[in-house]
Amino acid sequence: QVQPVESGGGLVQAGGSLRLSCAASKGTFSTYSMGWFRQAPGKEREFVAGINRSGTTGYADSVKGRFTIARDNTKNTVYLQMNSLKPEDTGVYYCAAQPRAWYSSRSNDYDYWGQGTQVTVSS
Repeated sequence: QVQPVESGGGLVQAGGSLRLSCAASKGTFSTYSMGWFRQAPGKEREFVAGINRSGTTGYADSVKGRFTIARDNTKNTVYLQMNSLKPEDTGVYYCAAQPRAWYSSRSNDYDYWGQGTQVTVSS
């Protein structure tokens, strides 16, 4: 089983960029589909982006055109490039893995979760 570990969060001004990384130790990373979720204070966890085993990606409407998810199976890592950040992008970002071919936008479908990394976008 994989153990996702996120990094790359921080404080950024609106309009800026951040790149999150999720390194997955253990397991066979290439056999997992991966997802990024986020949770703002007082709100439910929501889907941000997903990538399946073959590299097909999907995004929440709120981040389309601004965020890009990618994976590097040689480094057991998935990335989330976030551009044109807005204050409403603020939250804890989580990386998740599931041993299935296709990613899911439902958090309950994922078996393994990282501890999260804080992203704060100031206006």
